[in-house]
Amino acid sequence: MTMSLPMCSIDFTNDEMGAEEQAIADRISELKAILGDDLIILGHHYQRDQIVMHADLLGDSFMLSEMAAASSAKNIVFCGVHFMAESADILTRDDQRVILPNLKAGCSMADMAVLDEVELAWTDILEQTGLKDPIDKSEDGSFLIPVTYMNSSAELKDFVGRHGGVVCTSSNAVGILEWAYERAGPKGAVLFFPDQHLGRNTALKMKIPHSKMAVWTPGQVNEMPEGVKIVLWHGFCSVHKRFTIEQIDDFRSKHPSGLVVVHPECPFEIVEAADANGSTQFIRNYVTQQAPGSHIAIGTEINMVARLDKEHENLSVECLDDSVCPCSTMYMIHPVFLMDVLERIVEGENPNQISVPKEVAAGAKIALDRMLAIKQ
Repeated sequence: MTMSLPMCSIDFTNDEMGAEEQAIADRISELKAILGDDLIILGHHYQRDQIVMHADLLGDSFMLSEMAAASSAKNIVFCGVHFMAESADILTRDDQRVILPNLKAGCSMADMAVLDEVELAWTDILEQTGLKDPIDKSEDGSFLIPVTYMNSSAELKDFVGRHGGVVCTSSNAVGILEWAYERAGPKGAVLFFPDQHLGRNTALKMKIPHSKMAVWTPGQVNEMPEGVKIVLWHGFCSVHKRFTIEQIDDFRSKHPSGLVVVHPECPFEIVEAADANGSTQFIRNYVTQQAPGSHIAIGTEINMVARLDKEHENLSVECLDDSVCPCSTMYMIHPVFLMDVLERIVEGENPNQISVPKEVAAGAKIALDRMLAIKQ
């Protein structure tokens, strides 16, 4: 499945809001004041400025979930996508409720791995490789360890938790895989899903060769190479897959001393050609550290890139792909949806609550807690 985004017609240099947009913004501010300490609004870095302006906290997906868990607010409005709100619900208390302004805001990457397909793959890989499920108490020491990226459903986090695995983020993937391989044993392997690119880039950073990797595509015949070390799910981010070597070459031809930093969800050729790669927070820090006058091209979501350019007037910051549009699912969080759920909360309703079933949350929390316990 290949997804593409249209040519982008959004002007990210225009901060002005029309009368209707301003009225919505003003009403959101009024509703926030009414709800006071009973409300916290979380905003992901990839959200548009008209959402970020109302966020009490801004960060990446897991950072925001941790912030939600540390909050005393009863109502946690998560301006992100569905899997993020699920993680927040798993980590927060029973007396808190997590609300997603638009229930259609999902994640195309997360949707590329579903529980029944992962369970079928798990059984097939175990049979092909002769590796054991970590729940098997054998002392053989050759296990298949499941690792799921944060960008996955609560059901998959539960699967991972029940099978001795762990969750990872783009910022801690190396440490998490080191943990997984220690438990897999010298002849063991990892099943990494749903993003093949983060898995591949992390494995290469750990000196695992391509010859010891396999890509698993549901519905196809998938064969494991001898001594496979990591099985990569076929998933990808439709935004990060857009960046190309040609774009990097074009930027370097215009700015020979310019810098390129990309997200590790990009294909490995892009990561290899860049000067640096890392999570959204890494990219933010990287930009901040550059000398005044630097030209920086970034391979990630355009809202974040445009915001970084505005924040650093002494730098020239641009997106590698000048035609890339915002993440289409993140962009579903429109200010009018945020206003609507706040109105309904004030009226005593319980709108768009994300509630992970307890039997699913139990295993998912095990996988998340394992991640938190691993020293990075």
